[in-house]
Amino acid sequence: MTTTPATSTAAGLDAVRLSHRFADALPELARPWRAQEAPQPQLLVLDEQVAGELGLDAAWLRSPEGARFLAGNAVPPGAEPVAQCYAGHQFGGYSPRLGDGRALLLGEIGDRGTPGGLRDLHLKGSGRTPFARGGDGLAAVGPMLREHVMSLAMHALGVPTTRSLAVVATGAAVQREQPLPGAVLARVAASHLRVGSFQYARATDDLDLLERLVQHAIERHHPQAADAENPALALFEAVVAAQARLVARWMLVGFVHGVMNTDNMTISGETIDYGPCAFLDGFDPATVFSSIDEGGRYAYGNQPGIAAWNLARLAETLVPLVAETQEEAVELLTGRLGGFQTGFGVAWTDGVRAKLGLAPAGEGGPDDAEVQALADGLLALLREAHADWTGSWRALGAAARGDAEPLRSRVVDLAGVDAWLERWRAHHPDAARTEAANPVYIPRNHLVEEALDAATEGDLGPVERLLAVLADPFTERPGLEAYAEPAPESFGQHVTYCGT
Repeated sequence: MTTTPATSTAAGLDAVRLSHRFADALPELARPWRAQEAPQPQLLVLDEQVAGELGLDAAWLRSPEGARFLAGNAVPPGAEPVAQCYAGHQFGGYSPRLGDGRALLLGEIGDRGTPGGLRDLHLKGSGRTPFARGGDGLAAVGPMLREHVMSLAMHALGVPTTRSLAVVATGAAVQREQPLPGAVLARVAASHLRVGSFQYARATDDLDLLERLVQHAIERHHPQAADAENPALALFEAVVAAQARLVARWMLVGFVHGVMNTDNMTISGETIDYGPCAFLDGFDPATVFSSIDEGGRYAYGNQPGIAAWNLARLAETLVPLVAETQEEAVELLTGRLGGFQTGFGVAWTDGVRAKLGLAPAGEGGPDDAEVQALADGLLALLREAHADWTGSWRALGAAARGDAEPLRSRVVDLAGVDAWLERWRAHHPDAARTEAANPVYIPRNHLVEEALDAATEGDLGPVERLLAVLADPFTERPGLEAYAEPAPESFGQHVTYCGT
């Protein structure tokens, strides 16, 4: 069953059209299920831009029936919600059966921005499923609002990401260290196909299932692979390229995912799962924010290597579809996996060139080797001073205009930064170009925590103000200076939790 983009805004449950292509194509990976009843669903936040892209009426979504729909309790006619099944490596250890322990795929909905395109409408925190593994399947207001804030910010920063349509309070308490107000996140994604989906299919030894999964992924995300001589290999190559670009974008804005398990790596190349994630304040490649990442596996500087490791796990699942012999398949897949480092390097260098405000090499700018040397020099200065990542890069705009003090005030090696500035200015950096690539505002960790704490106590004002700032991160605005400052020393070491 397919769905075409909506031509008019859907108002009312009967007007919502959700297809079930994933469940139809891959029933072995889908368990029919319904959300736990929310006693008093109440809308907390709604992204009206996302609603419009999906052809959903924002006024209706704010109604009691709309809130019940967003909580998963009012299911549109024809929809068939399912919990998805997948496997995954979690912190390096393989789990053969994970799946949506507290989530449901309501179905696929037409995307006005993509002709013939579909996007998943998915719930998080909607109650126990057959994959709950002893958990309660619920979520609290704070972690769900964190995902809403983070996904909006990442989208505004130009990073491929799943989106949050809304967060709905359930009216029931969730027991963690203490009782907390419960909530459900309505998440939108190109799909929820993961590396872990392929790991599960491969582990069944059902090659027909694996072939159907490959075909579904190609049709949904990488249709150019369908015409390739070796579609499974072409799919892998496309996923490698998409993930290389994604992780480079993370690194450029100082994002630390925090839980890069294979079940949290999408085939589409979108960021998914904003649990123990955060943004750098002081620059240190060893920065870790997750409370459970005691060994630093998913530290900021480790993210490219972990992405390549995850992609190697995807390659392992595709071996029987790529070539007749294992040796030939491994050789082909290993060759394509090597493209990750190349793709990441290109995306990183292009991004750094923009952040430095330098013209392309073909338009009089320095070559890539010089761009990398300039980046390495600046990063060494920032690392030595544990300087604020976002503010330091943004200070290049003033430096390009002749005022170096905003940058000099952030480092300890003044002679070193002066020498670096002289070398950089020799390439005629453009202030407007660097400011277009370096945000003023990111989800500052201390501000996010303050806003989530207030929301947990019933005050949504700080979250709403934060969302308004983050929606336009590159435009400096008077009166918002507090949103551009790093955390005060009293905030201490930031620690995040997955919220389960």
